[in-house]
Amino acid sequence: MANAQLQSVLDHIDKDFDNSLERLFSLLRIKSISADPAFAADCKAAAEHLAKDIASLGVATEVRPTAGHPAVVGKSVAGGRPHVLFYGHYDVQPVDPLDLWHRPPFEPVVTDHADGRKIIVARGAEDDKGQVMTFVEACRAWKKVTGSLPIDVTFLIEGEEEVGSKNFVPFIEANKAEFGADYVLVCDTGMWDRDTPAITTSLRGLLYEELKITAANRDLHSGVFGGTAMNPIRVLTKILGSLFDDDNRITIPGFYDGVKDAPPDILAQWKKLDFTPETFLKPVGLSIPAGEKGRLLVEQASTRPTCDVNGIWGGYIGEGSKTVIPSHASAKVSFRLVEGQDPAKIRKAFREYVSARIPGDCRVEFGDHSAGPAIALDWNMKPLAAAKTALTEEWGKETVLMGSGASIPIVADFKRTLGLDSLLVGFGLDDDNIHSPNEKYDLRSFQKGIRSWARILAALAEVK
Repeated sequence: MANAQLQSVLDHIDKDFDNSLERLFSLLRIKSISADPAFAADCKAAAEHLAKDIASLGVATEVRPTAGHPAVVGKSVAGGRPHVLFYGHYDVQPVDPLDLWHRPPFEPVVTDHADGRKIIVARGAEDDKGQVMTFVEACRAWKKVTGSLPIDVTFLIEGEEEVGSKNFVPFIEANKAEFGADYVLVCDTGMWDRDTPAITTSLRGLLYEELKITAANRDLHSGVFGGTAMNPIRVLTKILGSLFDDDNRITIPGFYDGVKDAPPDILAQWKKLDFTPETFLKPVGLSIPAGEKGRLLVEQASTRPTCDVNGIWGGYIGEGSKTVIPSHASAKVSFRLVEGQDPAKIRKAFREYVSARIPGDCRVEFGDHSAGPAIALDWNMKPLAAAKTALTEEWGKETVLMGSGASIPIVADFKRTLGLDSLLVGFGLDDDNIHSPNEKYDLRSFQKGIRSWARILAALAEVK
């Protein structure tokens, strides 16, 4: 793609930025809260608004019904060149507690942050309306300056991400023939820091388990039965404690089978990052990493598998004392999984591990909860390298390829349903208050996000 052509697009983005901001504000004013049925009409209005805006780019766009809130589908496909599926969502989280907002959440405004930054404040400013509009505005600039997009694009924007995409995934499955592409672009992630762009190359999978250990058929008097009757809390805590060895590795047999290390060049990049106990743990009142010994802190937080006890209960927990041996004790345990780990196999191994440690006088029951695999890009994927270079050129700092410790289920659904990998590029910051009162999006993130996508589109057009 000629440098002069790209520069003209970037210049147009800067000249038209005030209009880009107003178009974002128009979308932010719509109360598209997907979790509350009272806002169903607003969700439909947001879909219609976004579809009309994308259609104004000369893209064939329509609002498509699902069993829940509608989806927006737009196609600018000429054929014979790279083809991407762009994904985002127009729905937002509820605004409660409303009294903690500094101003009405659906009246967007640009204001000053405490540290002097200019920020956009509104529900959805970052998650995900602002992020979606960075891509839409980049496409608008390409169409305005050159008359066409550099690559083929199918827009697929949903209205139920904040409630688990429960009707959107069946919609994809039912219409998967029309969503073929080379890969997916997702703009729902963040930067490494305010000045350093990032591409999320992996997402941890999730396995959630619940177990209940029962001993006696009722709570027992500890003065009468203490020392003779089995205490299920003791059994439970002994099992949970044994899940980790002295190096903080998980002891379930086969747990690490298939787990790979990051490539040496990626590890070398991570070692240069300011990701230390001082920067990461101190703000939450901690100082000592609790993950696998011998691993970088950034590995522990993003690319290594984990096990956490999320809740534990049993016996008397009210005020004062009640000397009982409880009849049962329960816990909730979650595993964050990485590429190479099969959630079904880990679930089976965990249950076998627990069951083998249950005394004869006790029994254990397991509750089924969520499970989903990890997602990881090929480090040598050509579109990844192209996007990395484009972001570095825009921000003037080397793009960080980072794993995310969290899970984005829709990315796994794209892989499972459409067989497509996802390139995750976003411009959010850790302090954007997504899902919280006073959600924000840095004005700089919005403007340079548009410019970044313009560069990425040009770079992807050259990928063979």
